[in-house]
Amino acid sequence: MPEKKDTPLRSDAQRNRERILEVALAELTRSADAPLSTIAKKACVGQGTFYRNFPNREALILEVYRYEVQQVADTAAQLLRTRAPDQALREWMDRLAQYAMTKAGLAGALHKATSAHGGLVQLARGSLTSAVTLLLTANEEAGTIRPGVTPDDFMLAIAGLWQIDPCGDWQGCAGRLLDLVMDGLRAGAPGQAPR
Repeated sequence: MPEKKDTPLRSDAQRNRERILEVALAELTRSADAPLSTIAKKACVGQGTFYRNFPNREALILEVYRYEVQQVADTAAQLLRTRAPDQALREWMDRLAQYAMTKAGLAGALHKATSAHGGLVQLARGSLTSAVTLLLTANEEAGTIRPGVTPDDFMLAIAGLWQIDPCGDWQGCAGRLLDLVMDGLRAGAPGQAPR
């Protein structure tokens, strides 16, 4: 009898799945055409276990992407627990930039896997929108950003991240871009003194 999709995995099955995802991320970042058999072998799982979790290359690549995006999204709540809202937002933006640049090697594999799904934006929208909404709401309530900024506004403002060359001085370029975005978000905030 097949397992239901929402049935929680046993702890050993969950560990196998996470190990496959970690190895797949590293291997696919190195080479978009990394053989699935190599990923299974390096993850120390048999072919049956591998294909039970990921029936094909596309399923694996899409899950690697979702898994990584969820890690970035989860960082928003963690930062808000320990930082002021505006500091949490700015640090989260840095985390998103770091993710975007260091995972650029995965772009080839993602492009191939997402051509039938309308692109990466659709795959990441839920997790990232939730994280951005959480951060924007906390900042609006604290008076540290202008009122009425939507998650779509924010995503459009940081869209330049995806244009940065990860092989160049991406840290400096991303930092300047994100500082400009933060300055724009702060302009007109109730807690900001007029200039």
